[in-house]
This record gives sequence, C-alpha cells and structure tokens, in this order.
Amino acid sequence: MKVKQLSVFLENKAGRLANVTKVLGAADINILALSLADTSDFGILRLIVNDVEKAKDVLKANHFVCMITEVTAVEVDDRPGGLARILDVLVGKGVNVEYMYAFSETHTGRAASSSALTTRRRR
Repeated sequence: MKVKQLSVFLENKAGRLANVTKVLGAADINILALSLADTSDFGILRLIVNDVEKAKDVLKANHFVCMITEVTAVEVDDRPGGLARILDVLVGKGVNVEYMYAFSETHTGRAASSSALTTRRRR
C-alpha cells in the first residue's frame, strides 16, 4: 500500500531531533515510524505520522525544511525469512530498495516495512 512519508532535513546538532518531536507532540501529531540517517553536517529524518499534511505545516511554521513523498508499505510475515521472501519478489521485478525502516505490530502478529523503491532496467 502507498503511504505518505515526511522527510525533515536537520542540522547535525544536539537537540534538533528533540525539537522536531517536541513540535509534533505539541501539535498532537503521533509518530508511527521513523528513520534517521546522518552525515557529519546534516541528517534526514523520515517519518510516518498520523497526519502528514498537518505535520508538514507545523514543522514549516517552526522553520524546519521538510517534504512529503509517497512510499510503499509492505506487510510481511513476522517470522524468520518473512522479509527475505518479499525482497525476492521485488528483486524479481527489478525493484531496488533505496532505504527501509521497519516496525513490528505485536498485537496483530504482523510486521510492516516502509521502503522507498526505484525500478532499475534489466540488461
């Protein structure tokens, strides 16, 4: 299924991640999943939230640079090899996973993974 992801560009400084979470919490925005990748100068915080448009507006109003992108969420069996089976299907279709973050929903017995996907040409 397609879901909207919010990418927030952060200076790699102490407190920046805390500021984002504080701003979102004050606006009653729930973070459902996140991934943080960094370099020495900046980071990209990728979020799945309960209200992506509101989150974007609130963060921009607080001087954060952010954008919304569509990603694919895939439900996988929460057991050994569950993710491998999904990735085999994607590889077979020529799809490359650029990045991924996963979370487990223990109350359902299932795990979910949100990934940015690109298609590569077969030669």
